[in-house]
Amino acid sequence: MMRRRCIRRKKVLQVITHLTEHCAATGTTLKAQAQHLQHDLAKIMRRFGRQCRGQGKVFVRLVRQTETQLLATGQQVVPLARAAQECVQSATHLAQGQRQRLATQLTAALTAHQQIATHSRRLTHGKPLTQCKLVNAYDLTIAPICKGKSNCPTQFGRKPGILAEPATGFIFAFALPVGNPSDPSYVLPLVDKVQHALRQVASRPTLAIHSLAGDLALNDTKLREALHARGILTVGIPHTVEPLTPAPTPEEVRQILTAAGLPRTRTPAQVRLACACGYSRPVVESIIASLLGRGAARLTYKGHRGAIVQTGMTVMAHNAATLVRIHQDRLSKRAQKFRRLLRLKRHKANEFKDSKN
Repeated sequence: MMRRRCIRRKKVLQVITHLTEHCAATGTTLKAQAQHLQHDLAKIMRRFGRQCRGQGKVFVRLVRQTETQLLATGQQVVPLARAAQECVQSATHLAQGQRQRLATQLTAALTAHQQIATHSRRLTHGKPLTQCKLVNAYDLTIAPICKGKSNCPTQFGRKPGILAEPATGFIFAFALPVGNPSDPSYVLPLVDKVQHALRQVASRPTLAIHSLAGDLALNDTKLREALHARGILTVGIPHTVEPLTPAPTPEEVRQILTAAGLPRTRTPAQVRLACACGYSRPVVESIIASLLGRGAARLTYKGHRGAIVQTGMTVMAHNAATLVRIHQDRLSKRAQKFRRLLRLKRHKANEFKDSKN
């Protein structure tokens, strides 16, 4: 038996045409009006394409003129949508759940239509947008990345933040906010998640975050002060593009503790370990490559909630693979060095002692 294909209708006129198929009384008239309006809008876009053909560039005046025509012609969309809503509500032969699903689908399409119309009206009048431009009209949680690459067009999409252990790359927390806020705004929510998880573990000594490392984008004075107030060293976050000192002198250790205001909270040994575990781009790239190889390269789940679910499953798969590597002692030299510094015992799960006779 062939499986029926699922078609996602996003545009208002497409949704209206689909809804009218379930209405016997006024459905035929609404369907004809929606198809006629859709034909008129397509005609305007074809005319715009013919005028731009062969020019090698698009003129701003022509774009504004075309957008004005689209807005004027598309004023009939909202009345048609309201008529379609009344038609669905009066369709008593449909089940209550089906009527609700159809109404929700139309409401979502109308919301996207209003967002597009609002942005278009501001652009036709030469006014700047109140927020960043729309990347996907049907998913407003996606926004351009403010700090992208300089050798390519503007990047957009979702930019998750992760908090991982530097030795093996085990991810303790991830965040996927709406849009693309600044990098420092990711840190405290991630730290809150990890600290909440550590409080659930009853062990001696008490587990805690001693230091935090990150790239130059996290070099924010307020962020450093907030982390110092929680007793977390920020020596792993660079101030400049110069590399960090992996082995500081005793005088430098005292200066770091004094500047952070933690001379009685953190020990010199913890400072030296924080400097040794400073930010390393190869470690971060290896974690990113592992996540990309497990399905994070392209988020196929729809919406912000779907993106969180897919990213969470990817992180779980990455952590499972990391635990297998730790169990099998397949660690890099950097990870082995950090485990020695942390005085972590090596588990010999596959070795058995011979019985002595």
